[in-house]
Amino acid sequence: MLRTHNCGELRLSDIGKTVILCGWVQRSRDKGSLLWVDLRDRYGISQIFLEEDTAKAETLKIARSLGREFVVKVTGTVIERVSKNPKIPTGDIEIKADQIEVLNSAKIPPFLIEDETDGGDDLRMKYRYLDLRRNPVRQNLELRHRMSKAVRDYMDGEGFLEVETPVLIKSTPEGARDFVVPSRLNEGQFYALPQSPQTFKQLLMVSGFDRYFQIVKCFRDEDLRADRQPEFTQIDCEMSFVTQEDILQTFEGLVKYLFKKLKNIDFEAFPRMQYADAMRLYGSDKPDIRFGMQFTELNDLAQGKGFKVFDDAELVVGICAEGCANYTRKQLDELTEFVKKPQIGAKGLVYVKLEESGIKSSVDKFYTPELLQEWATKMNAKTGDLLLILSGEAEKTRKALNELRLEMGTRLGLRDKNVFKPLWVLDFPLLEWNEDEKRWFAMHHPFTSPKPEDIALLDTNPAAVRANAYDMVINGVEVGGGSIRIHDRSTQALMFKHLGFSDEEAKAQFGFLLEAFEYGAPPHGGIAFGFDRLCSLFGGADSIRDFIAFPKNNAGRDVMIDSPSAIEEKQLKELHIALR
Repeated sequence: MLRTHNCGELRLSDIGKTVILCGWVQRSRDKGSLLWVDLRDRYGISQIFLEEDTAKAETLKIARSLGREFVVKVTGTVIERVSKNPKIPTGDIEIKADQIEVLNSAKIPPFLIEDETDGGDDLRMKYRYLDLRRNPVRQNLELRHRMSKAVRDYMDGEGFLEVETPVLIKSTPEGARDFVVPSRLNEGQFYALPQSPQTFKQLLMVSGFDRYFQIVKCFRDEDLRADRQPEFTQIDCEMSFVTQEDILQTFEGLVKYLFKKLKNIDFEAFPRMQYADAMRLYGSDKPDIRFGMQFTELNDLAQGKGFKVFDDAELVVGICAEGCANYTRKQLDELTEFVKKPQIGAKGLVYVKLEESGIKSSVDKFYTPELLQEWATKMNAKTGDLLLILSGEAEKTRKALNELRLEMGTRLGLRDKNVFKPLWVLDFPLLEWNEDEKRWFAMHHPFTSPKPEDIALLDTNPAAVRANAYDMVINGVEVGGGSIRIHDRSTQALMFKHLGFSDEEAKAQFGFLLEAFEYGAPPHGGIAFGFDRLCSLFGGADSIRDFIAFPKNNAGRDVMIDSPSAIEEKQLKELHIALR
């Protein structure tokens, strides 16, 4: 090794030792007779000290030539620091340099390599290898490393085997768009990159590997946002001879273990919520339960009073914002504009203030104070509270009110990133109707088992069929989802039929799985956690990008290596592809 120690480990107990450090120059300070250099590596910073009267002339000359991010090797003696720095672990000592060797010079970086940098997102992504030198980004990847190790420790302790599944697989028509890879050896045919290892982990259950997991790369060609990347990582898991309760207990245990191991937080049993209740009370299948503001439906009290907006609505529903009756007209106008944004979709907002002097609202013309008090009573509101009410088509109105609820939670400081509220959401619908294609799609995937008692409804009322499916939600973020799987050919064929597959299409796409089910498939189920999402949640960030070493931007591009990019015509010909 070129070095004897790293830049974060020396302490007062090391005084008098001759050491060799290697790292990058963070900054230097030249006071004429005294000179200091902060030397950084991924472990920390050590201060290098030179005194003009005692240092070698050549060493001083080199020290004064150092620029930011020069890579250097320093040999010297550990001494006690006169002006100690309690903000860093090495702040009690410094290295009195005897020799400095420049291992590599560096251009001036395009942004400051410091915790608080002057580089914007685009610039830092272009020079991601420099951004990775900054403490916050490095600490995010260290968290990711510790989490992956903890996952493997827990899963190994529970008897799971980590098995790698193929990356070049078959394209399927369900779910998000596939990334496809042309085959040179098989003209006109393509591989797909896996959106998940779903069918392979089910085949492993058929093979008798009754407890499988994998921390695995997955790929989806879909529109991007803060919590999505075209390539992402999930903790993929499957178990045989289990019920839904076994799955919930095992993987609730995993998440409890991660919180204890990484954040020293203990949890009681996670609460459970039916999908139907989540939608009714929160307008979301991933409710943030760090705060209240549950929905209250007001059709019975608000309709039939001559207010056409409410009378014509399928649903009138509201939330109570505690202590917000003092909101100004400007603040209420801001909320109205918020819900009218195209991505929210509400046409307007009705408010009711429960002030000390009486009840005031935006619909006083249609409702007496006594009627408005009935609303307040139903919503468990008290003097000082603010009622916010939306109306319209039921599904769209609930979704809009969910966004308003989250916005109010943020404004009122109720969404503390250091507070964690996990829950299970259970019994999702098995199918959802796609109006464009005029057919049913699987809400999770085609291999999800329906509740046995609901199978008869597939022919008469598909919308009412519940899935044996479950999601884990933490702070309004879906971190994991799974289901008990179909494990017999007849039920799987029935599911394909209701999804609009002909027998020929089902055989062409999934014949291998249907055939496998004829050779003794055990009852099985599983779950997959978004590993990047878990990392960002534990790290208190909204975006997963900072927890991925080399992420893509919102256009799916790697601006550092300029990818995707065109390829040579020779390669296209080898792949039997002709560009128009």
